[in-house]
Amino acid sequence: PAQLKKWLAFPKSWGPTEWGPIPFLPEPDILVRKMEAAWGPLENYLGLATAPGKGSVVTGLRLGNVFIGIQPALGVEGDPMRLLFERDLTPHPQYAAYYKWLQNDFNASAVVHFGMHGTVEWLPGSPLGNTGLSWSEQLLGAMPNVYVYAANNPSESIIAKRRGYGVIISHNVPPYGRAGLYKQTAQLRELLNEYRENPSENAALRGTIFDVVVAAGLDSDCPYVAADADASESFPRMTPELADSLSQDAFDAYVSELYTYLGVLENRLFSEGLHALGKPPTERSMAQYLNAYFDGDVSEDIIDVIVKASPDDGMDAIKARLEKTFNLQVPADARDAMSSDGATATVGDKVIEAVEIRDLLAMNSQEITGMHRALDGEWVPPAVGGDLLRDGKGVLPTGRNIHALDPYRMPSAAAEARGAAVADGILKQHQDANDGAYPETVSVNLWGLDAIKTKGESVGIVLRLVGARAVKEGTGRVARYELIPLSELNGRPRVDVLCNMSGIFRDSFANVVGLLDDLFVRAAEADEPDDLNFIRKHSREMSSNGLENSTARLFSNPPGDYGSMVNERVGTSGWEDSRELGDTWASRNAYSYGKGAERGTARPEVLQSLLRTTERVVQEIDSVEYGLTDIQEYYANTGALVAAAKAAKEDAGVVNPKVACSIVETFGKDVTPKDLDETLRMEYRTKLLNPRWATAMADQGSGGAYEISQRMTALVGWGATSGFAENWVYDGANETYVEDEIMREKLRKSNPQAFRNVIKRMLEAAGRGMWDADEETLSKLRELYSDIEDEMEGVTLAKSAKRT
Repeated sequence: PAQLKKWLAFPKSWGPTEWGPIPFLPEPDILVRKMEAAWGPLENYLGLATAPGKGSVVTGLRLGNVFIGIQPALGVEGDPMRLLFERDLTPHPQYAAYYKWLQNDFNASAVVHFGMHGTVEWLPGSPLGNTGLSWSEQLLGAMPNVYVYAANNPSESIIAKRRGYGVIISHNVPPYGRAGLYKQTAQLRELLNEYRENPSENAALRGTIFDVVVAAGLDSDCPYVAADADASESFPRMTPELADSLSQDAFDAYVSELYTYLGVLENRLFSEGLHALGKPPTERSMAQYLNAYFDGDVSEDIIDVIVKASPDDGMDAIKARLEKTFNLQVPADARDAMSSDGATATVGDKVIEAVEIRDLLAMNSQEITGMHRALDGEWVPPAVGGDLLRDGKGVLPTGRNIHALDPYRMPSAAAEARGAAVADGILKQHQDANDGAYPETVSVNLWGLDAIKTKGESVGIVLRLVGARAVKEGTGRVARYELIPLSELNGRPRVDVLCNMSGIFRDSFANVVGLLDDLFVRAAEADEPDDLNFIRKHSREMSSNGLENSTARLFSNPPGDYGSMVNERVGTSGWEDSRELGDTWASRNAYSYGKGAERGTARPEVLQSLLRTTERVVQEIDSVEYGLTDIQEYYANTGALVAAAKAAKEDAGVVNPKVACSIVETFGKDVTPKDLDETLRMEYRTKLLNPRWATAMADQGSGGAYEISQRMTALVGWGATSGFAENWVYDGANETYVEDEIMREKLRKSNPQAFRNVIKRMLEAAGRGMWDADEETLSKLRELYSDIEDEMEGVTLAKSAKRT
């Protein structure tokens, strides 16, 4: 403790300097006093990773001049609510000791952070530029920070640059796989194929088809709905008797719908396994990247030839092989392609692009080269961040110091148009479910990640809902967002929008925040009828109730702070019901931002008023790699926002309040909004419960087991916030990861902590009523959990000895 105090202290005297005396210097022990105010006297601290009487413990492996360690946990063990209510909470002493030891005792020449979502760059301090009192500044000090980061996450890498002084070395994402069909879905495809061969003769299969649909849990996504059914009617129970009673045309129409849905499931993309740093793709992986990128525009046979060609083969050699194998005329270069007829030009352009992408992907070894260049103090070439499927070959090769975009050009013209199309789809989706009524308030999540990758599609969604458009200067920069006259909106109202901003969006796009705030002020002041301008309507209602700044619509965490803390509470199982998590989200996101002095002013009453009128929440998903079920932030924000809106409506006296949620996957051509539960079912079928995905992850060892474990926590998180709890998902998870002996032992050996969490989440789900598991299954899970606990605690008693 005494040494840590010295490491955290400022000098007692400063200067002299070439600028003369420096006024307002901090007290030498200001950081120590802040830490002791949060954690008590350092001599008495016995928290994370400490030993009585010996101070903090720095754990890791030292190999000569290299120290390999795991970043300390950033949390409050056993008391996660402190993170919520103590805005000035410092990192705990062991965390600070870890980094100060690297600086002052180990004397590190540089530090390399592997993998995104580290924590040192997110510590309390100035949100944009560090000061001497920012904990990121203090703990990293003068150590060069080389940060190995996923190429498709430029938004969070900005924080690593801005607050962690990181030199980013981008790495590729895993290859893309197709989900395929398995178990009951594969059986159902076979039944449908057999039935479609001769529907009249195979009518006996009707009941079996309905049985398999129900057993697979597909009756929620593909229910039978009569052509003349009223939208308000509940779906009939899918029984063999119902199947047999349907007319030939009605059943055939349902079979066609079901067949189409299975095709969507089968062809859905996911990340297969993990990426090995600096390792070029195998032929199989290369083909997966190219097939996913071209999505059928280039045949798999042609891609196979391109992939198997020697790396030394140029375009001419590949062109000759394609002409010989497929009698395919490929233009020699892009200029020839442009002068060729349409079909040949298209094939030629695509083939040329495929060869270029193959060569760029083969340069993955530059990820190691880039890291070496950074450690040698050399220049690391820059590149735009993004992912191959959405942004094209410009994001390759990896091993680059990635950057984002110009915030003053948001949204781009394409993003504004695409966002408008999404918003129109959201309004149609809501009208279809509500007898043609428009929503009064829609909550749109504005995240830095998707805003950067899509160049502002989420902003485009907001503009369209409000009824506005971007006005640009001659330089192409956005000057303002102007209201579109009501006469051009074709009779639809201006929809009020609650903008929930991530900390990255808040900090990175202050100009956009100011322009949006100005837009909402002008919309509220517009001389328009309340029934055609819900922004004006709600603003006037709030003003009449005495609320200040009734036009505030952009909310986020406190200045310099990040996260809803809902995932921390779910991770520690420290919650009782969804309302509690909704309240946590609301308390963390009650800070209003805008132009002028509106820089994080607490306005919980305005937020609650907006939540009471919120009828739909919108979340954009911009990449295949990170879906709703893959990371904790989605349920911790989108799911918790739904819970917060329901809680606000309950407080207003609404019985059984309903808040819909639209999920928009913008990484593909189809941007039709889907319901939250529909998207969750799709993701769980194609990833967590899919043997192909599960095997690919488990084969990656400890890291893959961790990824599986995280998705089990997210499954509980969605149940905790949005109420998603369907037995077939938990049954399938138990069958895939526990009852399968080979899989069970693979996870248990590679990462026992992760496997313990898988079991823990299943038991937690059953205990909280999310999973209706039988007692025999639960008994096996409890016994397995106890065995793993014993193993991790070093108990080696034989099973037979335990029984005696």
